[in-house]
Amino acid sequence: MKNTLPALASLGCVLLVAGCGMLPDKPARATLYDFGPGLSAAAPAAAPTTALPALSLAEFDSNTRLDGTQILYRLGYADANELRPYGQSRWSLPPAQLLRQRLRDTLAERRTVLGPEESATLARTEGIVPDTLRISLDEFSHYFDAPASSTGLVRLRATLVRTATGGDRVMGQRTFTVRRPAASADAPGGVKALIAASDAAMAEVVQWVDQLQQQEPPQPRTAAPRR
Repeated sequence: MKNTLPALASLGCVLLVAGCGMLPDKPARATLYDFGPGLSAAAPAAAPTTALPALSLAEFDSNTRLDGTQILYRLGYADANELRPYGQSRWSLPPAQLLRQRLRDTLAERRTVLGPEESATLARTEGIVPDTLRISLDEFSHYFDAPASSTGLVRLRATLVRTATGGDRVMGQRTFTVRRPAASADAPGGVKALIAASDAAMAEVVQWVDQLQQQEPPQPRTAAPRR
């Protein structure tokens, strides 16, 4: 009996260690990405040479696949119709929200940018109705042309709307498609490429809006303010 007890104790320790080894590993926390602090954090922004009219920036529209925070990629050389998510990497917010923040910051360097609620309040209290910029995000993916060749692909549709006495009028509509090369065939490479493509797309949108409003400057217009 005296010899049996130590043997049973040793066996119990072995079983305990083995049982601990079979416990599931703690799930790894996903790496979160955003668009960074922006260009203004790296260097002071230059003072605008001309003040542009205020602009209302609507909430972005996007297809349901882009409503989440997954970082998506496509294997164009295998099946370009299939969107695949990176398993352990995510955006901090849905892409449409990150893009809207970036566009608002870029526009605000030279003009006052209002949200939908702010614009509605201004129209209600002061009778001033700014032009409205609407964006639909159609594609936002890390696109692989080949296993070792990939780009950040951003495609969006912009519509500039002016409210007149007779109702809303579309001043212009354009689709922007921008690609930027990825330095690596993984989530970090795709993230950097998508941010570069997004910044380039935002710059093109801003230039397009400026041109439209310069061709047809907003005229002073008011609606009867509601008190």
